[in-house]
Amino acid sequence: MASFIVYDLIFLILFGLFAIYIFRKDRASFKRQGWMFLYHTKVGIRLMRWGADKFGSILRPLSYIVIASGYFLMISIMWLITKTVWTYVTLPIPDQLRNLPPIAPLIPYFPALFNLESIFPPLYFTYFLVAIAIITISHEFAHGLFAKLWKIKVKTTGLAFFGPFFGAFVEPDEKKMAAAPKKHQLSILAAGTFANIVMFVLFGLILWGFFSLSFEPNGVVIGGYSQAVINVSDIVKVGDYHVIEASFIPSLASAGLNKITTINGNTYYASNNTLTPQIIENYPRLIVFDDAPAIKNNITGAIVSVNGVDVNTREDLSRVLSDLEPGQNVEIITLDKQKNTHNYQITLDERNGNAFIGIAFYNLQGEGFRAFMAKSIAKIKDPNVYYTATWDGDFAQFVYDMIWWVVMINILVALMNMLPVSILDGGRFFYITLLGITGSQKISMKIYRFIGWFILALLALMMGKWFVNLI
Repeated sequence: MASFIVYDLIFLILFGLFAIYIFRKDRASFKRQGWMFLYHTKVGIRLMRWGADKFGSILRPLSYIVIASGYFLMISIMWLITKTVWTYVTLPIPDQLRNLPPIAPLIPYFPALFNLESIFPPLYFTYFLVAIAIITISHEFAHGLFAKLWKIKVKTTGLAFFGPFFGAFVEPDEKKMAAAPKKHQLSILAAGTFANIVMFVLFGLILWGFFSLSFEPNGVVIGGYSQAVINVSDIVKVGDYHVIEASFIPSLASAGLNKITTINGNTYYASNNTLTPQIIENYPRLIVFDDAPAIKNNITGAIVSVNGVDVNTREDLSRVLSDLEPGQNVEIITLDKQKNTHNYQITLDERNGNAFIGIAFYNLQGEGFRAFMAKSIAKIKDPNVYYTATWDGDFAQFVYDMIWWVVMINILVALMNMLPVSILDGGRFFYITLLGITGSQKISMKIYRFIGWFILALLALMMGKWFVNLI
């Protein structure tokens, strides 16, 4: 961690020196606009004109795919937000996300600020700056490229410096833009997010290649402990206390894990955060942990060896366990996130006649965008495998995490920018579509405003649920 922060600070200093150099060299090209400084240059316009002239025969038919991608992203983000709000409002908020606002800024050190480092890799200043530069430059260049393709004047281009960050901007002639055919306007508006999708795919391939060359499996990550489902009515003891009535269970539970005994004599474990809210809300069943060696010995981290045999993958772990017997004493060695070694002496349990530790793995089943992203990332980096770098470990991890954030922020920006609200490309894209369908500015504006208020209501509903849970 410390070395990563050193890299980050070095990059921050270098970027600051670069910004000062540009400002001192060509101060006349800077113009202040609110809290931003805009650096105007003609280089971008020349590149856009060259690209439109050179690849016009490709870009014209491609414009139909660009427009289709805009509709796909718009439908996707509306579906994703609606489903997310429904899930967030109707289901209990996971403990790890309880203090995280559902609408949170994606800024440097975001995972550390909200204690989400177990879910996301660190987001350093370097990562954010590189990601924003790639996103905004490709996004704005694509807008200008298609504007030039349709002979719409681009007044100016350049870099936008805002605080410690920078991006890019393109300023087309709005009057000519509004007078252009709707198809041309739609392709210009969707070109930015299409460029983000291209960057998402490109850097996804770079991420895969870099990871394949720089990392190798060296352990099995413990994603959790094996679980079971029990009836609340079957619970007869919590710890050493007898349960007279199910409603008494929250008062009997202590902080941390609680030993649960059921009417048939089986033993399980459950956290206080599982018992209390679910009993209060009259859940008929509970998901609990099996009484197994892993949870009883609090085995955490990544398993790297069992009885002196190296374990690199899940297949290795299964093969080692198949050679052991239930009731056998074994030594398990794990590594934590700080690469510290931990030794455990355990007695194996039995499950279906086989040796059983009682660990669980990350489940990548499911549908929807989040499941798709998780499965896509898992094809590059299996979440159930612990990897080590084949060369300078810290720097290799630093580069990998940076590319990971470039990939993720690109797809997030592509989706969010097509949200049909006025300040985003998706707002104007949606309105032009409505105007083309209805032929009436009045009807189009009414539908446009309704969708805007609908999105605002969804976000307010999520924030309301989060605020209530904090009280």
